[in-house]
Amino acid sequence: MATRWDDTNAPKGDEYDERWQHLVAAGQNIHGEADLVEALLHDHGGQRVLDAGCGTGRVAIELRRRGLAVVGVDADDTMLATARRNGPEVVWILADLTSLGTHVDSEFDVALLAGNVMIFVDPGTEDAVLAQLADRLPSGGLLVAGFSLRDDRLTLADYDRLAARNGFELEARWSTWERDPFHEEDYAVSVHRRG
Repeated sequence: MATRWDDTNAPKGDEYDERWQHLVAAGQNIHGEADLVEALLHDHGGQRVLDAGCGTGRVAIELRRRGLAVVGVDADDTMLATARRNGPEVVWILADLTSLGTHVDSEFDVALLAGNVMIFVDPGTEDAVLAQLADRLPSGGLLVAGFSLRDDRLTLADYDRLAARNGFELEARWSTWERDPFHEEDYAVSVHRRG
């Protein structure tokens, strides 16, 4: 279950989670992703969320706190160890997003790819990730992804092309989780609907 994430020197597990704790202590809102997903579900109906590439579970735990049914999936057991400790009420699954198989056999209303997930999967596996998520969304289900736009990673044009190949249509795009308008910035939050 190797990914680009494994090759980074980014902090993992508890050390990764400390960043968010410092932001909370500084009075910042760290729940933009949860705010957006909750608003989308309010507008479109449903309450089941697959947090794909959930890391230490910050978003999934907040969504569960808000009363949504959430499953978190990640390929990094160090990150999941922190998630399990911080959110024992959430279902956490160790699995590769390219081959969810029977690990995740439920249907969801939203598949969430927060935290740059799409630029940390192995190059060439992006299509397989989106295919796996499409299989777990009904017609009308939402795919929500936010990732940095970098020259050496997945482009928005390629992401949209792969999403379309897997039955998704672009519904909205912003530059932040707070829905600031998108004007070719260095970060994009995209909402695609499964046709």
